[in-house]
Formats: sequence, structure tokens, C-alpha cells
Amino acid sequence: MKPVEPLNIEINSRHLDWLESEAIFILREVAAGCANPALLFSGGKDSIVMLRLAEKAFRPAAFPFPLMHIDTGHNFGEVIAFRDRRAGELGERLIVRSVEDSIKRGTVKLRHETDSRNAAQSVTLLEAVEEFKFDALIGGARRDEEKARAKERIFSFRDEFGQWDPKAQRPELWSLYNTRVHPGEHMRVFPISNWTELDVWQYIARENLALPQIYYAHEREVIERRGLLVPVTPLTPPKPGEEVVTRSVRFRTVGDITCTCPVASFAASPAEIIAETAVTEITERGATRMDDQTSEASMERRKKEGYF
Repeated sequence: MKPVEPLNIEINSRHLDWLESEAIFILREVAAGCANPALLFSGGKDSIVMLRLAEKAFRPAAFPFPLMHIDTGHNFGEVIAFRDRRAGELGERLIVRSVEDSIKRGTVKLRHETDSRNAAQSVTLLEAVEEFKFDALIGGARRDEEKARAKERIFSFRDEFGQWDPKAQRPELWSLYNTRVHPGEHMRVFPISNWTELDVWQYIARENLALPQIYYAHEREVIERRGLLVPVTPLTPPKPGEEVVTRSVRFRTVGDITCTCPVASFAASPAEIIAETAVTEITERGATRMDDQTSEASMERRKKEGYF
């Protein structure tokens, strides 16, 4: 694979200004209409963008909500270190709840220690909602990620069991949002619903946002498996007969190590990644998530049970 030649792509600041303005308006609607919200922050690129939007919405005051991360225990160390450092720099409260603790309580059961804990986050998340009585969780999900997410409203209602019914969502005409919930119910709010992966990277470039280094090209040992590049880690060792190779790769999205794969790339800067993203024909989750190589119905079922 040859390095991508940087394209002459001009960042459309007017377009980004519109997306930014919409997201800031939504964040302020959450602060005004919800009693006890939280912003989900994992240290990933979309949640880093969310932090910048929250800064623009509320600074110089403190955020009107804490940050929260549901830690699978299988996260990349670089991302967790970035998460803690960035929350400290902002001086904002960070709540971390762990799937490992849910396993110890017996509310999450896995067949094997190395199984993906991605879906199990739903249980830990709902336990945190109950613990802190959150009535809104703000996330960085986008509608272009996969088909089930495209069915979400910006203010997505969850019932008293934390479940999502795509057929029972509220209309959002003229950017009017209904934030009313009964005790035990809550909202999932997605301020960057209308953004694309390319928009996110253009915003990162424009705002000069720092990211964990695994988002940029680096040398890593991988295994080619089912069309994906699986990183070699203690949780994802090579199987008998598989060849370990060293490739120049980067991560388009980060998550549970057991299901998150990099892509072959030499892009080492936001400009180079923008050039790659502008011509790619595969969604970031379709190209990098082993557990998303499933049907739309499977992901939708997971979301109905409380997934992000």
C-alpha cells in the first residue's frame, strides 16, 4: 500500500459552523430541559469533539453535567490515559464505571475472559443511570455509522427499563425537542447526529484538537482475519496457522480491544486522514469492528436492550 497523496480539500468552515451551532444549541437544550444529565466521554475522537462543543457552549463556566465513561476493562491503554489527562486539564468531574465490577456483582456473565465486552456495557450503563438517577446521557454517536443508529432521534427516549423502541420516538419538528421523562425514564441525546466521519476529522483539523496517537499511522503487529487487520495483543493472540505481520496502520474508531481493528494507512496527520476519508467507500465501523460484522437486526436488538 502506498501513502495517500494529500488532496487539495478545502475545509468548508461555513458547513462546520452550521454543524457546530446546531450541536451547541442541543447541548444547551439538554442543560435547560434535563435535571441531571451526563456526557459520555471515552477518550475517542467523537467524544473529544463533544468536549470541544461543550466548552464552546458553556465556558467560562463549568460544564452543567459530569463526564462519564463505561470502561470495558479491555480498552487501549493510550486511550484511557488520554481520557484521564483530558478530563484533568478541563477540571471536570469524570465518573468511571466498569464492566468488570458488573461481572463481580453477577449482573454480567461472559463465557470466557477474552470475550468481547462491548455489548455488556449496556448493563453497566443502565446500572450507572440507576445509581446516579441520570435523566439524560449525551453521546457522540452519528447517523452515518450504521443503519440502526440512523433510526435514532437526536433526543432518543428510553423507558423505565432503559430500552429503546424505534417506533415510539417523539417528533422533532423545527428543532423543538421534548425532554420530559417520568421517574426512571431517560433520554439519550446525540448532538452530532448530522455529522459524518469526514465532518469530524475536518473539525478536529480546524480546532487543532489533540487525539490519542493510535488514531494516526504507526507500526503494529497484526493478523489478517476475515478481511480485517486484528491487532496482536494478549486478548487477541494469533490462532494456529495465522501469520503475524507488521503493518502501518491507524484506528478509525476505538473500543474494546477484542473487537476493534485498525486499517492499513500511512496517514499521520489530520490533513492526510481527511484525504483518505474523502475517498473511502466503507464505513468506519464496517471496516474496523469485528462484532459489527453482523446484521442490522442484531445491532438494533442490542440497542433496544440499552446499548449506546
